[in-house]
Amino acid sequence: MTTLHPIPAPSDTAAHPRDRLGRALHDLRISVMDRCNFRCPYCMPESTYGEHFTFLRNDERLDFDEIERIARAAAGLGVSKLRLTGGEPLLRPHLVDLVRQLCGIEGIEDLAMTTNGVLLARHAQELREAGLHRVTVSLDTLDPALFHRMSGGRGRVADVLAGIDAALAAGFPGGVKVNTVVQKGVNDHAILDVLAHFRGTTVVPRLIEYMDVGNRNDWSPSRVLPSRELVERIAAKWPLQVLPARYPGEVASRYRFVDGAGEIGVISSISQPFCGDCSRARLSSEGTLYTCLFATRGTDLRLLLRGGASDEQLQVLLRDTWLRRADRYSEQRADLHTSSSRKIEMHYIGG
Repeated sequence: MTTLHPIPAPSDTAAHPRDRLGRALHDLRISVMDRCNFRCPYCMPESTYGEHFTFLRNDERLDFDEIERIARAAAGLGVSKLRLTGGEPLLRPHLVDLVRQLCGIEGIEDLAMTTNGVLLARHAQELREAGLHRVTVSLDTLDPALFHRMSGGRGRVADVLAGIDAALAAGFPGGVKVNTVVQKGVNDHAILDVLAHFRGTTVVPRLIEYMDVGNRNDWSPSRVLPSRELVERIAAKWPLQVLPARYPGEVASRYRFVDGAGEIGVISSISQPFCGDCSRARLSSEGTLYTCLFATRGTDLRLLLRGGASDEQLQVLLRDTWLRRADRYSEQRADLHTSSSRKIEMHYIGG
């Protein structure tokens, strides 16, 4: 028997829906590719995603026009920020064409992309010219041997650094960030080296607590280095000053180096959950909408798109899905982590 959830009806639900906890929808993260050229153990371990793993066929992924339709519908509900993710988004052929399409949507003020950076050097300039606003590059260490191991034996740190340099040269107006997932006993000893490399530049490193995304990354609380301890380590070497959030719901706590050598961010979804301000939905590459990074199920939009639905019908489904939303996994982690429910894998919906 299907359980029906009561849907609130505030006066602005049509244009600006709020979920059951009062959170508005502002951000849509769009996975354009379920494949990746890395096999990071915390995301796509080689033991599972080896040569015999079956990824989506091209016709199973949303095409660019379908992605644009969903993004337009979301913009009509208050979404102003889009982020392209994967897998690795730069494996999607002709991605620059999608960037041009999304930049033309009324109401979209920010279009970003998260990438592992290996292919960024060859695409940065054309992405900038197409309208991409900012780039985030995943980089967990600068040590070549450790990087090789953490990327599943698939990557070279030199290629990622070349991609970051190309992004800086392209001059993305929103700048360049670096995301570093910190795992105790794996790469936490190398974090100061990452920060030292980018001190004095415009690149903003963001340090992320190791999260239990998906089902295959062998996550354990013992592998989490609380951000408070990490900040203390950093401040002992380079004094820090707390900065205010730029906007409500910003996931990273911001700090600046007191000596003026730049800024860092810390994302503390394990030790300091921020579910209460979460304004993000995620679209998988095959067209399923998820209202939480740790979701166990989503809403199929591809079926509607390919069944001849109108733009209005699409927007109604998006709105109603958001109105029913009550996700707050990170706040309930202690109770839910032992659940047998299987969460969606990160390579389907990005970070």
